Amino acid sequence: MTTVSRPLETRHEETYEEPQYSTRDTLLTMLGVLMVMLLASLDQTIVSTAMPRIIADLQGFDRYTWVSTSYLLASTVMVPIYGKLSDIFGRKSIFLVGVVIFLTGSALSGAAQTMDQLVLFRAFQGIGAGALMPIAIAIVADLFAPRERAKWQGVTGAVWGLSSIVGPTAGGWITEHTTWRWVFYVNLPIGLLAMLVLIFLMPTLKQTSKKPKIDYLGAALLVATAVPLLLGFSWAGSEYAWGSPIILGLFALAINVGCVFVLYESIVQREGGQPIIEPSLFRNSIFTISTIATVIFSMALFGSTFFIPLFVQGVVGITATNSGLVLTPLMLTSVVGSVISGQLVARTGRYKWAAISGMLIGIAGSWLLMRLDINASDSDVLLAMIMLGLGMGTSMSLYTLIVQNALPQKIGQATCSLVFFRSIGGTIALAAMGSVMNASYLPAFHGALPEASKKALPVGTLHFFDNPQILLSQEMQSHVHSGLSALGPQGQDLYTQLMQAVKLGLTQGIHHVFLLCTLLLCLGLVVVLFLKEIPLRGKGSQEKPEPVRIPIEA
Repeated sequence: MTTVSRPLETRHEETYEEPQYSTRDTLLTMLGVLMVMLLASLDQTIVSTAMPRIIADLQGFDRYTWVSTSYLLASTVMVPIYGKLSDIFGRKSIFLVGVVIFLTGSALSGAAQTMDQLVLFRAFQGIGAGALMPIAIAIVADLFAPRERAKWQGVTGAVWGLSSIVGPTAGGWITEHTTWRWVFYVNLPIGLLAMLVLIFLMPTLKQTSKKPKIDYLGAALLVATAVPLLLGFSWAGSEYAWGSPIILGLFALAINVGCVFVLYESIVQREGGQPIIEPSLFRNSIFTISTIATVIFSMALFGSTFFIPLFVQGVVGITATNSGLVLTPLMLTSVVGSVISGQLVARTGRYKWAAISGMLIGIAGSWLLMRLDINASDSDVLLAMIMLGLGMGTSMSLYTLIVQNALPQKIGQATCSLVFFRSIGGTIALAAMGSVMNASYLPAFHGALPEASKKALPVGTLHFFDNPQILLSQEMQSHVHSGLSALGPQGQDLYTQLMQAVKLGLTQGIHHVFLLCTLLLCLGLVVVLFLKEIPLRGKGSQEKPEPVRIPIEA
């Protein structure tokens, strides 16, 4: 074995040059891309707001979660497949295919007559959605050199933040004044306009492979790995116990098929093929560290943002029509953080300082969340959200820029692989942190309620407090209060003690979630310290990624 110095990418990548497009082509393409990004990011928040009305109309409460789960499963597993296809056949054609499938799925979902149809059509819509956001980000990379790309970081971040704020409000307004079907139909005019812009005005971004060959078996193995893994984490702790045969069977299936997938992809690459996810990507330390860091950060972020609305509404007692409004300060500050960090990275051409700063600010925000207790005020939560939002804005889109700069000839695959692993991390985080919260809540609730009060309660009353949902339901509170009122003054005291115990239990459960998020971010900080830095290429720059030493046969 002899160690030689050569770039990890192919010889074609050694002569890689940034493509040049006219200002008109660039700006018009960005208009279409931003419209598609808005479409993709709005869809989830709008639909979630309309779900109660949809369930009432289609009579399918037992399949409530599947409307979102089928969409997320389909979109997540398709992300790396679209990324590889876009590298092979070019970005424009794959992007338009995704938009067409997404819009077709939107029209079908709006026309659904049963809950089963809606679940099926949402899955079809998700197949198209897997191409929208990742390929849009890859197109931005095709249009701009890395240093210029950093300046657009704030714009793309603003689209995501805007959708998180506007989506729930728009979904509520549409459902209230028209019909829930329009939460799907509203995608059609926006999507069709974006398609026209992309078809007629977007340049044909060159494909990187002259001999296209689709890895069908690799794609099938990837789907067979990701679906049971995502289902296992989605169902664990809610539909089934973590140790149930179904959950363990899903995890075992995912692990075994995953091993076959990795082995097969290694063989395909060794024989000169084009695997869906090239194992050699992970030999690039920048890609590996960035993937680990973005997974860790997304796990902490998903956990925090999911439980902040529950804390605000359940413990602080602030009324909010939906979680989107509660999280508005966090989303706005994330946009600010994204704009500022993007401009500074573009000016300096360096990114490691931003990765470290984003983790440090995120740790500060998570620590402030961890300090919240039952006496926390809305200003305490606001300060924590502002800090966490700044860290989120600084970091979330940064790692995409980093891997695109390190792997300029594999932008589609690198970008979509990063998004894929980020989605997996978010799914794992929600399942794990939900279990942490539930495991912490009940002991804390029972510990906060005096034994004498438990004995004085009517039989079956404690059943209403198996979870803290009563804090969010006026109907449940009224029912319990009416039942205890029959006991006279003692009943009122018991009701007050019960509600206080629920708040204490919820606070303790969410505290443990925020503690876990803080520990994850501390781990992320350690990881990014090992991140290698290569200068971001500017427009017309001839700088290349530094060679990586790998052993090859003499």
